[in-house]
Amino acid sequence: MKIRLLAVTALLITGITGCQQQAAEPNASDISSPQTDTGAGNDISTPTAEPADSVVLTGISLEAIDSSVSPGTDFFEYANGEWLSNTEIPADKSNYGTFGILSDEAEANLKTIVEEVSRSDDVPTGTPEQKIRDFYTAYMDKQAADSKGISPLTEDLAAIDAVDSKPALFAAMGQLYRLGVNLPAIGFVNQDSKDATRYALYLTQAGLTLPDRDYYLQDNERFNNARELMKQHIVSLFELTGITDPAQRAEAILALETRLAENHWSRVDNRDRDKTYNKMSFAELQEMTPGFGWSALFAAAQIPAQQELIIRQPSYLRALPDILSDTPLSTWKDYLKFQLLDAYAAYLSEPFVNADFEFHGKGLQGIAEQRPRWKRAIEGIDQIMGELLGQIYVQRHFQPEAKQGMVELVENLRAAYRKSILKLDWMGEETKQQALDKLAKFSPKIGYPDSWLDYSSLSISADDLVGNIKNGTNFENQRNIQKLGGPINRDEWFMTPQTINAYYNPPMNEIVFPAAILQPPFFNPEADDAANYGGIGAVIGHEMGHGFDDQGSKSDGDGNLRNWWTDQDRAEFQARTQQLVEQYSDYEAIDGEYVNGELTLGENIGDLGGLSIAYQAWQQSLDGQPSPVIDGLTGQQRFFLGWAQVWQRLYRDEELKRRLNTDPHSPSKFRVNGVVTNMPEFYEAFEVQPGDPMYTAPENRVKIW
Repeated sequence: MKIRLLAVTALLITGITGCQQQAAEPNASDISSPQTDTGAGNDISTPTAEPADSVVLTGISLEAIDSSVSPGTDFFEYANGEWLSNTEIPADKSNYGTFGILSDEAEANLKTIVEEVSRSDDVPTGTPEQKIRDFYTAYMDKQAADSKGISPLTEDLAAIDAVDSKPALFAAMGQLYRLGVNLPAIGFVNQDSKDATRYALYLTQAGLTLPDRDYYLQDNERFNNARELMKQHIVSLFELTGITDPAQRAEAILALETRLAENHWSRVDNRDRDKTYNKMSFAELQEMTPGFGWSALFAAAQIPAQQELIIRQPSYLRALPDILSDTPLSTWKDYLKFQLLDAYAAYLSEPFVNADFEFHGKGLQGIAEQRPRWKRAIEGIDQIMGELLGQIYVQRHFQPEAKQGMVELVENLRAAYRKSILKLDWMGEETKQQALDKLAKFSPKIGYPDSWLDYSSLSISADDLVGNIKNGTNFENQRNIQKLGGPINRDEWFMTPQTINAYYNPPMNEIVFPAAILQPPFFNPEADDAANYGGIGAVIGHEMGHGFDDQGSKSDGDGNLRNWWTDQDRAEFQARTQQLVEQYSDYEAIDGEYVNGELTLGENIGDLGGLSIAYQAWQQSLDGQPSPVIDGLTGQQRFFLGWAQVWQRLYRDEELKRRLNTDPHSPSKFRVNGVVTNMPEFYEAFEVQPGDPMYTAPENRVKIW
């Protein structure tokens, strides 16, 4: 389902965009291959300071540490090695770590809420309780889904069959847009990047089934296998639907998607906020794409006529008319049928569900087992009406004192960022004042929205799962379309409170921290501050850092895409970011496949700046007093271990390789090791010496913010 397309930058992309999954992915090889050699001079002796009060918690999992690995050899393995060795990825997951553990806990809490609501018989129609109960009931009724087979999509498939001309094709696309079906181009509403006081309609490339254009264009075993899997997936869905000649149709659909992929922009280019901002009139769009029926598509999608639009990839749209004319109408119809089936297979009868999992889960991500039905049902509610669940979740599981603690931490990080900017030796005063203005205008959101979304117009039935998915998808599409011409809703959230993640939204210049991430190991009010600053403090700094990364730094404090840099300062900044590109591009993640330093640049800047500023904020919080030694660990050591342990994670090989192509985040190992090797405080904390694998000479360390 295409629920939201937004220009937010999250902490983590889980399969989310962020600090892991819409959206996730990522070499000096000496780092990627753990070694047992302790190196020179970096044995960590037990500190001799006075023991701390035993009531004070370290905030560190001592059981996770592998003391046989020297911190100077591989800090990620040192901090997490025992956990990595003793943990297995659950059979229904592609990766597993801190985010996954907390997500499981949140999921269990949501299940309790949903099951309690579902036991209620006497709830008025239209209430949140009725919608939650009936959605869950419909999803859990496997027998009903199996008995219906393909029938929930019969009318939609018949409408595609009835297409007899190119104009009718565009009207069919518009109808499918309302159902969240993948199309060659997708429209979404967001603030105008150059005028953040108004909403605008954006058009962006889409239409591919495989995770990235490289899957269609590169000739190697992995991508060749993925293309074969896709053809098998098409054949399976078509056979289940009773469509004849499935193999021949699958070849034609793959050829069509390959044509689209040949014109897709790369993920690196799609990160560029300047390149992807191309405002033009509707007349100019039509002139650029002759024969492409935007008017019919928009009308059927219920998108009101727009005088201006923002085109993210003009050259891609310019190629669509030729692809349209070169492709037989019958192939376009087959393509739309497949995209419809692919979007809804997971909600149909068991054979369709199994086909969906075999391709998307096992085939592309290496997942061994399908998730239990109740987990998929909870996820469905979260996607369709997440804030209804969120209201109950925060009442039960969010402590008000956590919000106050976060407010204080945010302001401490803001103060540290301010001091750091003022002390930068590579930035001139004119640019510094602009940076400080932006910093002062950061708007934090913590926990949950001040005003909740209104779902009163969303219809949910206890006996129509596919209908509920259609209604929910269309509800979200229409809610966003209705923003056009209206005031900016600054209360809107783009993650639910129960999400384990955080994000920065450039047009709002806001940093957002959902309730569910404000718990150990990220944030433990009972623990010593060192680990908290290394955990949630660095997350706060990371999201602030997105306002000053290679793309976020192109927008000003009011959220507008505007160059507020002097030429000299921008050049100095780019020289430093290029060092970071080169550093991460040297990290081998798996089997000769490397991190893409350009794709991951924004997140790597966020990590480096975030941890650096969090360290400064922690030092300021000590007010000149020494940090205690707890469980044999100094404050410095606990700070860096706090950072390393929030990134505990294991990946299946298929998933890690997928992320290297698609995820703007580096793999967890390099989110840890790549950052700390640039911080002199890390060398002090763990006595890392020249000759150690983790050692980088001072003149080669990257410092930006």
